[in-house]
Amino acid sequence: MIKKILIANRGEIAVRIIRACRNMGILSVAIYSKEDKDSLHIKLADQSICIGEGPARNSYLNKESIITAALNVGADAIHPGYGFLSENSEFVKMCEENGINFIGPTAKVIDRMGNKSQARKTMMDAGVPVVPGTKEPVYDVESGMKAAENIGYPVMVKASSGGGGKGMRVVKDRNGFEFLFNVAQRESINAFGDDTMYIEKFIEDPRHIEIQVIADNFGNVVALGERDCSVQRNHQKLVEESPSPAISPETREALNKYAILAAKAVNYTNAGTIEFIMGADGSYYFMEMNTRIQVEHGVTEMVTGTDLIIEQIRVAMNEKLSFSQEAIQLRGHAIECRINAEIPEKNFMPSPGKITNIHLPDGNGIRVDTAIYTGYTIPTEYDSMIAKIIVHAPTREMALQKMRSALNETVILGVETNLDFQYQIMRNEVFCQGKATTSFIENVLLY
Repeated sequence: MIKKILIANRGEIAVRIIRACRNMGILSVAIYSKEDKDSLHIKLADQSICIGEGPARNSYLNKESIITAALNVGADAIHPGYGFLSENSEFVKMCEENGINFIGPTAKVIDRMGNKSQARKTMMDAGVPVVPGTKEPVYDVESGMKAAENIGYPVMVKASSGGGGKGMRVVKDRNGFEFLFNVAQRESINAFGDDTMYIEKFIEDPRHIEIQVIADNFGNVVALGERDCSVQRNHQKLVEESPSPAISPETREALNKYAILAAKAVNYTNAGTIEFIMGADGSYYFMEMNTRIQVEHGVTEMVTGTDLIIEQIRVAMNEKLSFSQEAIQLRGHAIECRINAEIPEKNFMPSPGKITNIHLPDGNGIRVDTAIYTGYTIPTEYDSMIAKIIVHAPTREMALQKMRSALNETVILGVETNLDFQYQIMRNEVFCQGKATTSFIENVLLY
C-alpha cells in the first residue's frame, strides 16, 4: 500500500500527479527548486520541500537530494513524471536501495530500452518490424559508412543513447557521411556521455505514430490505441491526436499487437509508449520505446475513458490492471495542442517572463493541463511548455472546430506564446485533411 508519493517533477505534470493522488486518498509531496518557489504544484501538494538551486542539474536532476527528501518526509513512493529522472536507471536503483517504490518500470528494462541500438536488436529478435539498419552498435566512420552503403542512402545517423533530437543527422549521400557522422557522435558524447551510434534507413516524410501500453506485474499488457504525433518542430511534438486520421482499423490492430509483443519481450511493467514511424506507402517500423508517462497521455485518456496516472500508481501497488484489452474502445476523437511560451517567428525562441493576465478555455469536452496563473513568472531554466489544451468530440471535424474555439478563447498576456501558430495549424488545409507528416511545419506551414 502506498500512503505518500513524492513527485520528482514540476509544472503541469506535477499538478496532474498531485490531483491523481488526491483522488486516491494518497498524500503528495512536491519538490521544487529555488527558481520554482512560487509554482502551483507547491501550493497544491500536502507537503513541499526545496531541493536545490534553479538549474535542473542542481535540483530536479539531483538524485541524492531527491532521495534524501523522500526519506525525510517518509514517502513510500516516487513518481518521476516525464523528462528529468523518469528514464534514469541509476535513480531507479537508488530508489530500490532505499526501500522507495519507483512508479515506473525496472532499472533493467529502462537500460535495455534506453539504449536505442540494443532496443532495435531486442525488437528484431522479438519479430517486431524495425527500420532497416544496423543491428549492432557503430563506433567509427569506416564501419558506419560500410553500413550506410549496405542500407542505401539516405540514412539517419543516431546516438544509441539519444533523445530529444540530439545526436541525430540525416546523411543524403556518401560525400557528407564522414562530417555528419562526426558531428552526431560529438553531440552524443556531449549530451549523453556515449559514443555508440547506429545507422538506419531514413524514411522521408513519415508519420509519427505511437501506441500507449500499460502492464501490471501479473503478465497483463493492454494497448490503448494510437496517437498521431506527426506535427513537430525541431523534433519536438506540437500537436497530438487520437485516433490517427491516417491508419485503417487493420493497421491499428497490427500496431497494437506489435506494441504488446514489444512490451512482453522485455517483461515491461507500468505505463510506456511504443513509437513507430510510418512511410507514405503505409509501411511501419518500430522506432523506440519511452519507458515513462508521455506529455500527451491525456489524448489517450480522453478517447478511452481511462486515468493512466491512477493506473500507474495501482500497478506500483502490485494491483492488477483495472481494465482488459477487450474493454478498450476508442470513442470519438481527441486533439491536443501544446501551448509554449515561445516565438515561432524566431525559430521558436523561448519567451519567459511574468504572466500579467490569463484566461483558459472551459466547457464540455475541453481539458486544460497547466500550472500557470496570473502573476506567475515563467522561469528561464526549464522547458517552454506552459499548458496543454485537449479537446474531445464525436468526430475529428467536430474536435477541430472545438479546438479552434478553445484556442480563440485562450488569453495569455505578458509573454509571447504559440497560440496563434497553433490556430494556423488547426485551420491549415493539409492538417485538416489528415495529411500532415513530420515535415509539415518546416515544409508547409513556414513556407
